Amino acid sequence: MILYKNVTKRYGAVCAVSDFSLEIGRAEFFGLLGPNGAGKTTLLRMTSALTAPGAGFISIDGKRIDRNLTAAKRRLGIVPQYSNLENELSALQNLEYHGRLYGLPHERRRRRSGELLDFAGLAGRKDDKARTFSGGMRRKLMVVKALMHEPDILLLDEPSVGLDAPWRRRIWDLLRELHKQGLTILLTTHYLEEAATLCSRLGMIDGGRLVRTGSPADMVKEAGAFVLEYFEGGRTVQRFFGSRAEALSGASRLESGFRVREANLEDAFIKLTQKGLGD
Repeated sequence: MILYKNVTKRYGAVCAVSDFSLEIGRAEFFGLLGPNGAGKTTLLRMTSALTAPGAGFISIDGKRIDRNLTAAKRRLGIVPQYSNLENELSALQNLEYHGRLYGLPHERRRRRSGELLDFAGLAGRKDDKARTFSGGMRRKLMVVKALMHEPDILLLDEPSVGLDAPWRRRIWDLLRELHKQGLTILLTTHYLEEAATLCSRLGMIDGGRLVRTGSPADMVKEAGAFVLEYFEGGRTVQRFFGSRAEALSGASRLESGFRVREANLEDAFIKLTQKGLGD
């Protein structure tokens, strides 16, 4: 459904995205996973036609994304990392305003706004100004605002950044339900738990390059199903093994304390990209 073909984007001497190629299928929940500055937001900006690739192209169902291609852009719902709400408008007015921008007739705007506010659990606050909402409520309102014009694809840039754990999980539940309804979702995140919980397939991106693609389980398996951890030379050492028995055998010659545990997506990311998040 979404095709990236040798996409490159430079800002002066900085290469934000380099020779990026990927295909995302219809109704897929795909996550772009990487540290801050990896190129995730730049890719979303190009996907939504806010900026153009310097080389290569992006297409949806064979039609190239272009700033002037209105039909393709209407198929996208966009939830940016930072708030795009009108703070002095109510929740209902924010949705209605978005609907007007997309040319939705009055009755359809009213019906759609009511449905989405109910879906997000915000109907009871529909007449309250957006500035009075908590961070989690604002994020929910941003998601349903992006759905007003009934897009086929939802683009989310770090949807739970800055939220506490309970609100993060509420946002996750909202996104799960949308995916269950058949929406294609492309999400960027540096939260490894979020990627492992939500996404059926991931792309690990680092330094603007696509490092790996696969399911969370496949990536963990590639890195090694079990981790042997021990402290040596002033740092924590991690060694990966295919089985717990192999990991315990590897620990048999250690003189200091150690821990053997199942590997997770964070372990896989660090090993497969050969660096830690935020480095």
